[in-house]
Amino acid sequence: MSEFRYAVNVLPKPGILDPQGRAVELSLPHLKITTVSRVRVGRRVELTVTAAAEPAARVVVDGLAKEMLSNPLIEAYAIELLEATSSTVSAVGSGTDSGASSGAKVTPS
Repeated sequence: MSEFRYAVNVLPKPGILDPQGRAVELSLPHLKITTVSRVRVGRRVELTVTAAAEPAARVVVDGLAKEMLSNPLIEAYAIELLEATSSTVSAVGSGTDSGASSGAKVTPS
């Protein structure tokens, strides 16, 4: 069995009101920051799953993200593989990242 570390990033879907993001955006000029716009505020959940293989672990994380960690009506989520560890797997990421600079594998919902 291997352990797989994931992060689930949850944000409001495009077009959904984001009062926290709007509050941050409206506060930026008070800090003399004028080059930042379209702020969205979400949350990040990190977890470890024990499974025989990464695809099986990802199924567990995807189910949690859909059923408990996000509201599918108003939120979207992305899953990142942070690392996998076992006696046979000890590399960070999978080498097939989707643009994440840390080598993390990101799967949008």
